[in-house]
Amino acid sequence: MIEVRDLRREFTVTRKTGRFRREKHTVTAVEGVSFDVRAGEAVGYVGPNGAGKSTTIKMLTGILVPTSGHVRVSGLDPSRARKDLARRIGVVFGQRSQLWWDLPLRDSFDLLRAIYRVPAADHARRLAECVGLLDLEPFLDTPVRQLSLGQRMRGEVTASLLHGPELLVLDEPTIGLDLESKERLREFLAELNTARGTTLLLTTHDLDDIERLCPRLVVIDRGTVLADGPLDVLRDEVAPDRVLVVDLEKPAAPLDDLPGVVAARVEAGGLRQHLTFRRTETTAAALISAVAARAEVHDLVIGEPEIDDVVRRLYARR
Repeated sequence: MIEVRDLRREFTVTRKTGRFRREKHTVTAVEGVSFDVRAGEAVGYVGPNGAGKSTTIKMLTGILVPTSGHVRVSGLDPSRARKDLARRIGVVFGQRSQLWWDLPLRDSFDLLRAIYRVPAADHARRLAECVGLLDLEPFLDTPVRQLSLGQRMRGEVTASLLHGPELLVLDEPTIGLDLESKERLREFLAELNTARGTTLLLTTHDLDDIERLCPRLVVIDRGTVLADGPLDVLRDEVAPDRVLVVDLEKPAAPLDDLPGVVAARVEAGGLRQHLTFRRTETTAAALISAVAARAEVHDLVIGEPEIDDVVRRLYARR
């Protein structure tokens, strides 16, 4: 669905160097980025501010022309086939709208049907699906300017799907949303990917979005790709430790001598123990069995490294 090789984008900026002097400088926003996205994948594309994420998205959608490199989206050159590509992809920018501000939401959808030349029956079917899954019915006849941010974002996602795109590109889709609106949108996008096979490329600073939706992560920083792979593999690579939190029926001495345990932290006089273990040396099941052989277990939970910590370690590895 997406094929990127050695993608590069430079900008020329003018800087003041004296009272009456200005000089031109070349700034490289994206430098040598390469990755592929297969049809039906859900991929998170993350990085700090200024890393080159939005610039990459704009080149993938044909808004910007690459300085050099090779890019194909759905088999097309984005900058040379923008009209054809627009019929195959949907794009949601969290801070930009494709809806008409003073028109009711329903009228915006009708206008988009005409723009994309979608058959009336297909449009009605897709709109009915989105209205049901995203609960749009109560505000379909409300002008866009009167919608809450969460309602408008649900409308934006619907607008991007009415022409049946193969690929949905989302740039900060949950920015500013409350918890309920975020979860509703995440559930819809997960259903869209798993049940309908729509390819997702998600750029966000909310890493909970990535963990909820994207099995694969591409990390970019300073215009280059730092890491690309399954989230679980990257987590094992940079954060190999897990924590088993055990509540015991009776206090016990620290269980730091169990196989695979690298550290133990004790609370409540030994009633609760946080056992840090390396997954390359033992499994959670083996460690639980070892704990149960030494003491009577009341309750337990296994903690995975947070995705924020994984991404932070990937940045630090640079």
